[in-house]
Amino acid sequence: MQFHKYHGTGNDFILLDNREGNIKLFTEQISALCHRHFGIGADGLMLLENTEGFDFRMVYYNADGKESTMCGNGGRCMAAFAKSQGLIDNTARFLAVDGEHTATIGNNGLISLHMNDVQEIKIHEGYTTLNTGSPHYILWIKDVLNAEVVKQGRKIRNQPEYQPDGINVNFVQLHDGKLSVRTYERGVEDETMSCGTGVTAAAIAATAKFMGEFSTDVETPGGNLEVTFTKADPTSATDVVLTGPAVFVFKGEIEI
Repeated sequence: MQFHKYHGTGNDFILLDNREGNIKLFTEQISALCHRHFGIGADGLMLLENTEGFDFRMVYYNADGKESTMCGNGGRCMAAFAKSQGLIDNTARFLAVDGEHTATIGNNGLISLHMNDVQEIKIHEGYTTLNTGSPHYILWIKDVLNAEVVKQGRKIRNQPEYQPDGINVNFVQLHDGKLSVRTYERGVEDETMSCGTGVTAAAIAATAKFMGEFSTDVETPGGNLEVTFTKADPTSATDVVLTGPAVFVFKGEIEI
C-alpha cells in the first residue's frame, strides 16, 4: 500500500488515496500504522475518497485507530494532498464528518480552511468549553511552557461529564496580543505539536465576551497559525477560518 506523510505545524498524518475504494483497514491496523516505533508514525490517518457533489471526502482516524471528529490541521493537509494528486487546483470544496468545508491554497503555500460555525461558547470559572468540529476544553494559565499537559490534560479528558468520548484539553496563555497553546488530544492520548480545532477554539474563547471581527495569531510547539472569525453575539462565531502551512514530508510503501 502506498502512503503519503504530511504535517501541519508538527501535527502529522498518514494520507491514503482511497478513491477506488479498495482500502479497508481495521482499527488495529490503523493504530499500528500510526505507532511511532513499530509503524510509520503519526497523530492520525486520513483517507481521500470520492463523494458526489464535492471534490472529495475526508475520512479521519485518530492514532488509536478510531474514526474521529473534524481535524483542522488534517483538513489543510488533505487539501494539499488533493492538489498533489491533480484532484484540485488552488481551491477545494470537500466533505468531512462535520459537514462541508472549503479550502484555499495561497501562493505563499499557506492554506486557509473554512471551519464550521460555533454555536455555543460556555464560560466557566477558569476555563471555557466549545465545539469547533471537535469538542475542546480551554484552560487559561499563566505559564504554558511549564504546564503539565499530559498529566493534567489526561485527568480533565477523562472527567465523567465528558464521557464516553472525552474532550480535547488546551492549555492557553495570552501574552503580547498573541495566544500560546499546548494541546492534549483524545485519541492520541498525548500532547501533540499542534491542534487545528484546538487553536481555533482557543482564539474564539479568548474573545468570548466580545463582538466584532477578529484575527488572532496563535503559537504552538509546532509553529504558528492564524484564526479569523466574526462574532455577532458573545455566544457564537461565524466565518471561521484557520490558516497555516501543510507540508509534504515523504511517501512510501508498506505491507499490511
